[in-house]
Amino acid sequence: MNKFLPAALAGTCLSTCLAAPALAQSSVQIYGIADAGVMWQRGSRVKVISGGADGSRLGFKGSEDLGRGLKAIFNLEARIELDNGTQVPTLVNENQGYYLTRNMGALPAPVLAAVRQALQPPGGPAVNPERALFDRTAMVGMVTPLGAVLLGRMYTPGYEVFAAADTFEVGTGGTWGSITGGTGGFTVLGADIRSQRALQYRIALPSGLGGSVMVAGKGSGYLGLYNKFWGAALTYKARGWDIGIGHNHAYDPAGRPSLRTTTVGGSYAWGQWKFFAGWHDQYDRNASLLPTYIAGWDAQIAPQLAPLGAATATALRTVFVNNITINSRQDAFSVQAGLHYRIGAGRIVASVAHQHDRSSSENDAMLFALGYNYFLSKRTDLYAVASFIRNDNEAQYSPATAGAPGGFTKAPGDDGRAFQLGVRHRF
Repeated sequence: MNKFLPAALAGTCLSTCLAAPALAQSSVQIYGIADAGVMWQRGSRVKVISGGADGSRLGFKGSEDLGRGLKAIFNLEARIELDNGTQVPTLVNENQGYYLTRNMGALPAPVLAAVRQALQPPGGPAVNPERALFDRTAMVGMVTPLGAVLLGRMYTPGYEVFAAADTFEVGTGGTWGSITGGTGGFTVLGADIRSQRALQYRIALPSGLGGSVMVAGKGSGYLGLYNKFWGAALTYKARGWDIGIGHNHAYDPAGRPSLRTTTVGGSYAWGQWKFFAGWHDQYDRNASLLPTYIAGWDAQIAPQLAPLGAATATALRTVFVNNITINSRQDAFSVQAGLHYRIGAGRIVASVAHQHDRSSSENDAMLFALGYNYFLSKRTDLYAVASFIRNDNEAQYSPATAGAPGGFTKAPGDDGRAFQLGVRHRF
């Protein structure tokens, strides 16, 4: 039921091992979240969605006390889309994204249309394209008196800090993540959420200080495209504070530095109030998907250009390669601030965020969001969220959900707007 079950489980087990004698017992728990609702976006029809405030999931976690301060733990968590029963979310809308094909006007119109369809298919798969069963988490580890060592597919240290600073808890159209991806859309990641084939060390001290270090080799990252990856975070969780600093650093298939992110922020709880703030920096000169884009051209587009002659085909390929290399890069930072206010059985949630594009395109965006949760019980709540994104220049950001990216606005520079109603049940 916690977004960061490996973190919570490891932290809880660690504190227990430090404070209590071995109990020689084991446990396995089945848990999950069922979240669905309806969402309206400007430029798209009203639709039933899954994972509005929290990604719907089914998970298994367990532990065994081994004595001598040691405990074995595991966590398997599968994505479930309640709207259709699959494990592959699609973009929230069917609008076309244009930024990745910026400055490719020299391509013949049919070729340009085919490239756009291949790079940013309207309404296409957006998450878990490999159709992994336990896409959300697949981890096993050992908790010791000196910390926890975990192996598998897990949330990255930098993303955990990002999520702790997000006022809308990485969900609904108000999530900070709606505007922190690259202008090219969901394929231009603004943060590495998870990494597969990872080894992680975590520690949580009684004082509230904690930290984590993650390393991963070839085949790491969300899609397994990185040559290597590392991340680290330092956190403090005590006296109402939940703050931290995290850094992720990835390397593309050729071993060149790829997406690098640094996040600072968190929250502070005071009575009925909870305040959030965060800063997120993202930089990527060698997109991990670039070799895939170029291979796709050579396999799908090049054969269609053969009748034009070798010289023309080569020239058009150069247009594509030069521009997709530039358009898939990132250089931006984002800031966000917001609050929760508990009132009766509910809470008001509000935030504002700004994405500043440092590239020559200056595709900035501003996100404003207001929401309300009504808690029917400790496990079930209703939520309503209204969000607005002001896009500059060629930006096409559209409000997202917890389970899927928001897609694109109808045209570059259009405002993104959304309203969302839903119900979330934790079990």
